[in-house]
This record gives sequence, C-alpha cells and structure tokens, in this order.
Amino acid sequence: MAETALRALVADDEEPALAELVYLLGQDPRIGEIRTASNGPDALKILQATDLDVVFCDIKMPGLDGIDLARVLSKFASRPQIVFVTAYDEHAVAAFDLEATDYVMKPVRQERLAEAVRRVVTQGAPAALQTPDETDDEVIPVELAGITRFVQRSTVRYVEAQGDYARLHTGQNSHLVRIPLSTLEERWRDAGFTRIHRSTLVALQHVDEMRVDGGRCSVRVGDDWLPVSRRHTRELRDLLVRSR
Repeated sequence: MAETALRALVADDEEPALAELVYLLGQDPRIGEIRTASNGPDALKILQATDLDVVFCDIKMPGLDGIDLARVLSKFASRPQIVFVTAYDEHAVAAFDLEATDYVMKPVRQERLAEAVRRVVTQGAPAALQTPDETDDEVIPVELAGITRFVQRSTVRYVEAQGDYARLHTGQNSHLVRIPLSTLEERWRDAGFTRIHRSTLVALQHVDEMRVDGGRCSVRVGDDWLPVSRRHTRELRDLLVRSR
C-alpha cells in the first residue's frame, strides 16, 4: 500500500449501497484504509476518534443527515474532504456552500467514482505539486435536466445576475446556479473577478479588450461585449493595467 493512500470513511444507511461503494473504492489503488458507518451519528463518532482524509457520504440518513454531518465537520480544526454520494440532485447548491469536493449521483459508476477520488487527491496535494488551474480552483455544481455537472471557476468568463440566481458563462456554454451575484463577488474577488455593472461580474483574465465610445465603456470577453457602468469604469481600468 502506498504511503499516500487515502484513509476513507463511507457512510450510508442502505447496506447494499454501502457495500457497493466500499467494493468500488477498494479497487482504487489511491484508497487505503476504509471505515464504514450506517448513519450520521456513528460516522461522527468515528471522525472524532480517527484522523481520516475523506468522507464518502450519503445525504438522506437517519439521525444526522449528510448535509448536517458536513456542517459539523466544517467546524473541525482539520476537517476531512467531503464527497456526497446520493440519488438526489436537489442538494447540489448546499454541497457547494459547504465546499464539498465532489457530488456523485447514484447509481455510482466506477469511472465517475475514480474522478471523485482524483479530485480528492488533487485538492489535498501540496500547492507546489499542483498545476496553476488546480490550485484553489473552486468547482461549482450545476444542474441540467436532472443531471449534476461540475464547472471549474477558472473556465468562467463572466457572470450575469438573474434575480436570486446567477448565470455562469464559459467559453462554450452558460449555466444557471441558485447563488446571488453578491455572494460570488465576495467569494471570487481574490480569484480575479470584479463587478463591472450592477448585474455583471467579469474575470479579469478573460477580458480581451476595453473600449470607450461616446462616454460609454464596454469590455470584450470572447465574442461578447459587456457594458461597464460609469462608477466601475476607473476601477476596472486600474485593475486591468495591474493585471497585465
């Protein structure tokens, strides 16, 4: 067994699902010790007594569900990573807020679980061993036609407010997420995102051109021209100069 093998806890109240997940994880050489729990309170007891790297956790469990368990773990001085494994896609936003490493839908496919393990390994690796895109690159769960996909923050070019939702624009697609623009502005400020309009947040690294025409400012992001409000024009110009 490799010294870097992950120590994992699998928590699920359904015995067949628990056994299947343990079996699949046991086939992955990156996984070492595997502990199990059939409910939230038992999982918490194990985590309080044992130093583990990752928890593969169902959401709907008796006593203490997976979301509540993750909230408790968020208060740990050194918390394990969380991978939710569930048949329900409506909890993806809560998983995002709790900084879950991944969100895997049942029935679990081995290749999808392998991808979740890869993300755990990447997130836990020293920064010097990560590529620039992997270092602190947040992953956002988005839902489309009942399927949860994950979008890396580094691929988001700009964000538009749509009521209490935000639309993330990448190079090829856009994704609607139930997160206010103000929340993303605060969370992503240190990652190079800045407000250019009351309804628009832009990634400075993806701004290709800035233009002032008739006193009105706009920026080009890929093929899109985005208006910049007067109050944000000077700050944006200064940020672009410093980032170049």
